[in-house]
Formats: sequence, structure tokens, C-alpha cells
Amino acid sequence: MKKATLTLLLVILTLGCSNMQFSDFSRSMTVVNDVKLDRYLGSWYEYARLDVPFEKGMTETKANYSLLDPDKQGRTRIRVVNTGIKNGKFREARAKALIPDPKEPARIQVSFFGPFYSDYNIIALDRENYQWALVAGNSTKYLWILTRQPELDPAVLEKLKSLADGYGFNTAELIFPQ
Repeated sequence: MKKATLTLLLVILTLGCSNMQFSDFSRSMTVVNDVKLDRYLGSWYEYARLDVPFEKGMTETKANYSLLDPDKQGRTRIRVVNTGIKNGKFREARAKALIPDPKEPARIQVSFFGPFYSDYNIIALDRENYQWALVAGNSTKYLWILTRQPELDPAVLEKLKSLADGYGFNTAELIFPQ
């Protein structure tokens, strides 16, 4: 009986997590829908983040995004490679990302584990030079400030924090892993 219940639960979770539905919280945020993916791809420093269990204790964190072939439905796919240092050792996590709706290229679904996807919302972006971005997940627990260089103008940082505060993020808890 336990095995059948566990199997049913896994099937329900898999179906529920693989349907590319964004959370209500994600949908409540305005995203940067004029993002030019070819300019967004490449390497980013994780300038600041809200500390989450899967990144706890990591420093020198970076993300690299590159284009993959479209999926069978013709949707844009992206390779994600996150790196960092934890306990003095280099760590790498690979994922795939998908843009479910080409009309909303700043609403991305990222999967590090098979059919389980997480929301990745670009809610602010340096549209002129693509030097910084503010990325939010599916709740106020997930927030990242990404930069092309390991530094950021303090005025821009304050602007991004203010925007994030407006969505309910606790930016007083941001950590700076560089």
C-alpha cells in the first residue's frame, strides 16, 4: 500500500511540476518582455542573492547561459551552467531552461532535476548594455542580482533593491558572494 501511494504521489508531482505553469507570485511581477536573448546569453556574476539551501556557503558564483536546439514543439531552450566555490572546492550545476511562450521571453522555466521546473523571471535589466539583471523565482525566497562584471554601481544596486522590496523581497538579507 505504501509503495502504491508513493508511486501515485510521484506521478502527481511529476505531472504537476512539468506542465510549465508559472506560480501566481511569478505572474504578479512585471517582467522585461523586450529582452533580447542573444544579448542576455553568456556569463554572469552572481553579484547578490537571497541565500537558499542549494547555494548555502557558496562563493564566487557565476552563471553561463547558451542556446540549445529548440525542443520538439519549437520552443527556445537554454543550457545553464552554474559554478561556484563551496568549502574550498569548485562546484558545478547544469540545467536546461525553456521559454514556454515566445511573447514572454523573460519568463523562463529552469530544470536541474528532470521534469521539475522552477520559475526564472527577469524583472529588471540594463536594456542598453546588458550589464545587470534582477531575477526572481516563484516566491520571495528566490532573488538574484546578476552582473557582467564583479562590481555594480551603488545607485543601480539601490534601484534594484527598491524594486525587489516592492514585490515583498527582504533585501536586507541579500548576501554578496563575490
